[in-house]
Formats: sequence, structure tokens, C-alpha cells
Amino acid sequence: MPAILYRILIKKLIMSNTLLTGNVSFVNHEKKYIIIEYEVNGKKKVVNGSTGDKLQKTKHVFHIGDTVSFTVGLSGRGDKMVASDIKFLYNNALDVLINKAKTENNFIGYLKIVDDKYYVKEIESYLFFPATISPWQLKPTDEELNEAVTFALDNLEKKEKITASLFTQKFIPEYYSAERAFKKQEPIHAEIYKITEYGIYLNLFGNKVQAKISPAAENLPENLKVGDKIHVRISYFSKMKIVVEPVL
Repeated sequence: MPAILYRILIKKLIMSNTLLTGNVSFVNHEKKYIIIEYEVNGKKKVVNGSTGDKLQKTKHVFHIGDTVSFTVGLSGRGDKMVASDIKFLYNNALDVLINKAKTENNFIGYLKIVDDKYYVKEIESYLFFPATISPWQLKPTDEELNEAVTFALDNLEKKEKITASLFTQKFIPEYYSAERAFKKQEPIHAEIYKITEYGIYLNLFGNKVQAKISPAAENLPENLKVGDKIHVRISYFSKMKIVVEPVL
């Protein structure tokens, strides 16, 4: 092997084991890759890295401006250098939003869809946040995508799990029926559609709202089977979860 090629190979092997720090300058959520800018011996460099790495333990939604640690090595095909072992360290813009959310949790952004999942892009920082969509929510229409929305940030204590909660949401009629029944604490007719050792699964308001109760719950009739109807009351109600308990 020529000496120059040997030196290049040794240099690349050393780089692959060196932990580097850089800043994310571009994010492609659709194709699941980012571009990282970093410096080595005073020289500015850029490298691509995948955000869909199955070996990545913490699933972080990468943003422009993220400071990350990583290593650089040859790609699987051996035709270019790529970033691996990418770990989020901090993002000053994200910290600013989190601090604001603690006192005034009201933001403006644009609704986006990536891989059939909804995100909100904050209007000033361009940071992407996964949007929480209720099981009973009417999905945003194509006309609503890329339009301005107002939202709050949730799960502020864990940066990798921060989500966006839209202030304006539309729900199926059965959701509003469940909400009224919860507020009035009215009994509801529920039909059993599945029974397992882990729970009794119920349809409420036709088959549009589902809930589960424990087989060991109080006030349950004996010898229940699929298709039976029982009375339940909603004990907990939110946009993401409905909990019921049997009543006599």
C-alpha cells in the first residue's frame, strides 16, 4: 500500500474513535438525516449523520442549533465519511423556549407532517416539536398544514420528550358526549368487545371510544363474555386518555 494511502487510512481510523462536538446546521425530517458543522485543528468541516439510527438509545427530535457529540467514520459503502453515535448535548434556543414556557406557555408555529406524524415548527426558532394528537381528534386537513397555529409545550422536564399541544382542536361527537358524561358523572352503557387476563375492553358510545377495566374491578357482574353490556362511569377524562369504573 502506498505510504500516502496508508497515512489517510490511519487518520480515518483515528477519527472514527475520536469524540467530536459540533452544531446541527440542517435537519431533513423526511429523509432522517442532519448536517453537523464542526472544527478540527481550526479547520471548519461538515458531515452528514442519520437520525434514524436504531442503536440510538434516546430518541431525540433534532433541531437546527443543537450542540451534539459524535464520531466520524467511513460509511457502510466506504465511499464517504459520516457521523455516528450522535448524542444531543444542549440547544440554547430550546432552553429559551423552555424558560418562556414556564411563565407564558403560548407559542405560534406552523403545522407540518413528516412520515405520517404531525409536528409544529416554532415560528422564530424553527425548532420542530411532535404534536400530540388525541385518539378522538379530527385529524388536521391538508389545507391546515403549513398554516399558523398556537400551541403550548408539554413535558418540559425532559428535553427529548417535549411535545406540542395545539390550542385549537376538533373532536368527534362521541368525545364531547364522553366529556359531558364525565362532568355530570352519568352512568354509560358499555359493550365488551374483548376479554383477556389483562383487562376487559369496552366500547363506549358505539365503537368510537374505547376503555379498559381490570377483571378484578369491583361491581363487575360474574361470567362476563364478549357482547355483554355493563354500566360504567368515567373516573378520569383527558384529551389523551379516558378511564372508567363499573357501577351497579
